[in-house]
Amino acid sequence: MKIIGAAAAAVLAFLALVALAASMYTVREFELVVITQFGKPVGTAVTEPGLHFRTPFVQDVNRFDKRLQEWDGDANQIPTSDKRFIWVDTTARWRIVDPLLFLQTVRNEIGAQARLDDIIDSATRDQISAQNLVELVRNSNRVLDVPREETGEDDLSLSTQEVERVEVGRDEIARRILVAAVPLATEYGIELKDVRLKRINYREDVQRAVFERMVSERNRIAERYRSEGQGRRAEILGEREREQKRISSDAEREALEIMAGADAEAARIYADAYNADAEFYAFWRTLDTYRVVVGDNHTLVLSPDSELYRVLTGADGRSE
Repeated sequence: MKIIGAAAAAVLAFLALVALAASMYTVREFELVVITQFGKPVGTAVTEPGLHFRTPFVQDVNRFDKRLQEWDGDANQIPTSDKRFIWVDTTARWRIVDPLLFLQTVRNEIGAQARLDDIIDSATRDQISAQNLVELVRNSNRVLDVPREETGEDDLSLSTQEVERVEVGRDEIARRILVAAVPLATEYGIELKDVRLKRINYREDVQRAVFERMVSERNRIAERYRSEGQGRRAEILGEREREQKRISSDAEREALEIMAGADAEAARIYADAYNADAEFYAFWRTLDTYRVVVGDNHTLVLSPDSELYRVLTGADGRSE
C-alpha cells in the first residue's frame, strides 16, 4: 500500500508540474499577446514583457510582432488623369497597435497583408488617376536636383521656364495615399507608418513618347545653357582683350618715359663732357668718326681743310 501511495503522489506531483509549466508563458520585448479561450479573446491584450500565467489546456496564447513590418504590393496598371497608362509598384511600413482588434478582424499577419493590399491599392489608384503623369515622375520644377544656394535664383527661374510645371509632385502624392489609407487600416488595429511609390514604369506604347519628350526637353535646356555660355565667353574675351590693350598701352608709355629719361641723361652727360674740355671732346669725336668711317683695305680721300686731315697730319699740316 505504501508503494502504491508513493507512486500516486509522484504522479500527482508530475501532473502538477506539467500543469504549472503549461500555465506559464513569456512575453518578449517585441511581442504582443492575446489570450483566447475556445477561440474567443479573454481579457485585454498583454503588452508588458515578462512572465505571465494562463489557464492551462483551455486558453491559447496568440503572439503578434509589434515591430515595423513590410508590405510590398504587386505592380498595378493605372491610368493617369492625362490618359497615360503606367505600372505602379508601391511599398509600405506598418505595425500592430491594437492586437485584440487585429485578432478579431484579420486574425494574423497574412490576413493583414491581404487587407493592406485592398486598402493601399485602392488609395493609390484614386490618387494617381487624379494626377497627370508629370506629377508622378518629379517633385519640383528644378531641372537639376541641387540645393538652391548652389544654383542661384536666376538659374532656377531659367530652368522652370523650359519644363512642364509640377503642382503636386511625387512625394506629395505618396503622402496623400498614406493619409487616405491610415483611417481604413486603423479599423483593423494596424498603424500605417509610411507609403512610398517604389517604382513607376511606362507601358511600351507610352514609354517611347515619354523618352522622346524628355530628350527634347533636355536638349532645349542644353541649347539655352550653351547660348548663355557663348555670350559669357564673348564677354570674357572682350574684357580680356581690353585688359591686354590697357596693359600694353601702359607698358609702352612707361618704356617711352624711361627711354626719354635715358636720352635726356645721355645728352646731359655729353653736354657736361663737352663743356669740361671742348677741344678734347672735338678730338675724341673726330677719332670716333675715323674709327667708324675708315676700315681695313679702305682708301680715304680728305680735304686739306677737314678736321680729320688736320688730326692725321698734325697741327702744322705735316705728316706724322
